[in-house]
Amino acid sequence: AAARCAPARDSHGPARQGHGGSKAASLHWTGERALSVLLLGLLPAAYLCPGPAVDYSLAAALTLHGHWGLGQVITDYVHGDVPTKAANAGLYVLSALTFAGLCRFNYQDVGICKALAMLWSL
Repeated sequence: AAARCAPARDSHGPARQGHGGSKAASLHWTGERALSVLLLGLLPAAYLCPGPAVDYSLAAALTLHGHWGLGQVITDYVHGDVPTKAANAGLYVLSALTFAGLCRFNYQDVGICKALAMLWSL
């Protein structure tokens, strides 16, 4: 009975700590799904009613979507304490630079909405 209650271990090392509890993991999962649904609405909105609000919403949503996705890749494929911490630090730097770059593109260039419209016109 004790073996059934013990945390699952893979063949590569000790049990990994997830999000710290089922409530936090459930909220994270719900947030990921909500963001995906939001992106499904934002992409057509970028073409149909472009503007700064949609531009910056897309910048934030796309950055967060990529951050969470790459974070899962790190969780799945990077092992060891130091490499995991280094990969996570790099991910935060990459996400911050991505968001800053998209915001700069929105502010100083045509913006995400106009860029999508230009791509569709090709």
